[in-house]
Amino acid sequence: MSSDLYPLLITAGSLAFIHTIMGPDHYVPFIVMSVSRKWSRAKTAWITLLCGIGHVGSSVVIGGIGIAMGIAVENLKFWEGKRGDWAAWGLIGLGLVYFLWGVRRAYKNKPHKHTHLHGDELPHSHEHDHHHEHAHVHEHAGKGNIAPWALFVVFVLGPCEVLIPVVMYPAAQGSVWGVVLVTIVFGVITIGTMMTVVFLSIKGINFLPMAKIQRYVHAIAGAIICLCGLAIHLGL
Repeated sequence: MSSDLYPLLITAGSLAFIHTIMGPDHYVPFIVMSVSRKWSRAKTAWITLLCGIGHVGSSVVIGGIGIAMGIAVENLKFWEGKRGDWAAWGLIGLGLVYFLWGVRRAYKNKPHKHTHLHGDELPHSHEHDHHHEHAHVHEHAGKGNIAPWALFVVFVLGPCEVLIPVVMYPAAQGSVWGVVLVTIVFGVITIGTMMTVVFLSIKGINFLPMAKIQRYVHAIAGAIICLCGLAIHLGL
């Protein structure tokens, strides 16, 4: 491995970490979906991992096409920007749909009281809801659960703009090994950072008193995802 490849790998790793930490869209959707839909650790890990691979892999494919066709970096960055717009609108749409579904579910899950009479005893009442248990069964059965696939599509569309120039440098030097190493370092650190932030955040959220907002957790998750997409679209 040539000596000038070491600083390039350090640069790739640093950019991957900063790019991921500075982009809430890399982890916020997984955090709120995992908490709201009560995903297991294994399911959260697999979904985050697959979306991370799709996120980095799609940019690698575009970079590879650009290298093969001799397309300039600026042109590739233009298309990556377009993909960024698509990803932002994808998050906005997913979040809005999930928010509306969450509001509808919260309304149906409104607690109510029933009064019971038992012979000569005094009447008594208790508060419950009918929708919660029914919805709980269907959620765990996985019927109509398209959220993971929607997230995957959004992350495949989402660009890694900072990866393209870093990959193009060893490609311009004719170093296939350099391209492979840079891609691996960037991908591993990006996905590793995503998963670390997701699990640390979920662990922290578990310490919060969630009982009072449990009814609205799906609507809150949808709103957060939608706002995340809006922030990307507006360049915030």
